[in-house]
Amino acid sequence: MSAYTFTTTTPAGPFTVLAAADHAVLASGWTDDPETLRVLVHPSLRPDRVVPGDGGDIAAAVREYLAGDLTATDRIAVRQASGAFLTHSWDVLRTVPAGDPVTYTRYAELSGRPAAVRAAANACARNAAALFVPCHRVLRTDGSLGGFRWGLPVKRWLLDHEAA
Repeated sequence: MSAYTFTTTTPAGPFTVLAAADHAVLASGWTDDPETLRVLVHPSLRPDRVVPGDGGDIAAAVREYLAGDLTATDRIAVRQASGAFLTHSWDVLRTVPAGDPVTYTRYAELSGRPAAVRAAANACARNAAALFVPCHRVLRTDGSLGGFRWGLPVKRWLLDHEAA
């Protein structure tokens, strides 16, 4: 399977998307190295070949998000594979509204397993499609940032952008 990639400049640094031929996001994040993203894709979906692309509707959605339309990325298809809980949890993350972050405890509740706070945190950690599956909208119970694959300064920038 082949996929395409594009990188755009953001205030938080270079943002790269790896997308399937049908324009579903497979992985994305704050890097300019497509291979960094390719290895995050589940083996059943991982492309063996990656070519440059222009991004089309995905790139437009990222530009609109950066310009202030915080729901622009919601309309972009995402494809990730894992077990039932992780897949469901990633779908749930897409319903957390910009500007209204939740705690890991609340995220576990929304995912249907209130006692599974560590599993909810694991879903965030294993999410390959940053921004489109907004794991940055999940915080620790005390309001601190917790973790983020792309660094806490990027997570802080995203939260501040969405709160503005």
